[in-house]
Amino acid sequence: MQEQRVVKGLGWFSLGLGLAEVAAPGRVAELVGMKSDGATRNRLRLYGMRELAAGVGILTQSRPAGWMWGRVAGDVMDLAYLASTRNSNHRNSGRTVAATAAVLGVTALDIYYARQLSDNGAQGSSSRDSEVHVVKTTTINKPPETVYQFWRDLENLPRFMSHLESVQSTGDGRSHWKAKAPAGRTVEWDAEITEDQPDARIAWKSLEGSDVENRGMVTFERAPGNRGTILRVELNYTPPGGSFASYIAKLFGEEPGQQIEDDLRRLKQILEIGDIVRSDASIHRGMHPARPSDQPLPSFT
Repeated sequence: MQEQRVVKGLGWFSLGLGLAEVAAPGRVAELVGMKSDGATRNRLRLYGMRELAAGVGILTQSRPAGWMWGRVAGDVMDLAYLASTRNSNHRNSGRTVAATAAVLGVTALDIYYARQLSDNGAQGSSSRDSEVHVVKTTTINKPPETVYQFWRDLENLPRFMSHLESVQSTGDGRSHWKAKAPAGRTVEWDAEITEDQPDARIAWKSLEGSDVENRGMVTFERAPGNRGTILRVELNYTPPGGSFASYIAKLFGEEPGQQIEDDLRRLKQILEIGDIVRSDASIHRGMHPARPSDQPLPSFT
């Protein structure tokens, strides 16, 4: 009951803040120490519409975990905007610092209750309800034997899977994984190989109790005319925080399918030319396979 009261209170807070930002953005800008120019007012109106949507979602849905995670994403955007305007668009830096501290406090509250709601929802429903399914294929100009051997050495995987911090083989086809997650978090899980056909197929699944439930398969097929290997990856996983975590990831440019596609491009570069090609274009998301990534996407095995 206490959890419900706090969550509903955060919903009403979203509505109140959203109304203020939409109806009186200039006044809100002054309260947080910003100049009340046209660009600032327009941005605050957009943020207000976001808050109104979150408030309505929290107050009307029986399972508002997704909307709470939406609040977390909005908090991150607010913090980034406050930080970017402290030196260039402020009238009172003291007010801006105070506003930043207040948003940090609300962010901590939002994260705590979003996780509580997600955990409760996971207990009351099947994890398949929030499962993400991704299939990606690429062709690598190397024989299946070479591609398979590189992949089968699990400690090679962090070389091209940008979200992975480490992979350690623990014996008997099992391994321990550590990956980057949003907001500076890390997630860990243990996995086991369920099928291993040399030069042809590797299947895996995570072990019970893992931070990230995942299963899938990678196949290595000789391309027509002996022109390399057709590599196909099929992945099913449940995002930490529930299905809405995938929506939040998209807000920050971390769509799961695109991330796997970028990982496979990096693998192709490593196997074909021996290194990952980087360029100035990699600073633009989605334009280059070498861009960094923080989305907590489980890997293969």
